[in-house]
Amino acid sequence: MGEKTPSQEIDDIIAMHADWRGRRLAELRQVILGSAPGIEEAVKWKKPSRPEGVAVWMHGGNLCMADVLKRAVRLTFPDGAALNDPAGLFNTRLDSKCVRAIDSFEGDVVDEAALTALMVEAIRSQA
Repeated sequence: MGEKTPSQEIDDIIAMHADWRGRRLAELRQVILGSAPGIEEAVKWKKPSRPEGVAVWMHGGNLCMADVLKRAVRLTFPDGAALNDPAGLFNTRLDSKCVRAIDSFEGDVVDEAALTALMVEAIRSQA
């Protein structure tokens, strides 16, 4: 069997989490991929403590990456501080000069319109 595609590797990361976190990551992924044409998936930063790596979405450069934490699914935007976030999705890493993140907790409802707008803004900021 050959190498898995990045999309298949992200499927595996989702499958590793059989609880609400896997479902949330799948939901966030669907919104991210649907927010603009040309968004690519990758898996980066594989290491012994995290052999599965980290799910990353790119459009020219890194837009955001997902971490599955004990109590949240975190979307981290490397240049988030430079992005316009009128819906106030960013709720963590707010003290960073460049990075911003969204922690999504069990029971939260994903604001698909706001996340889509944030993704479009992240793509625009890379242009």
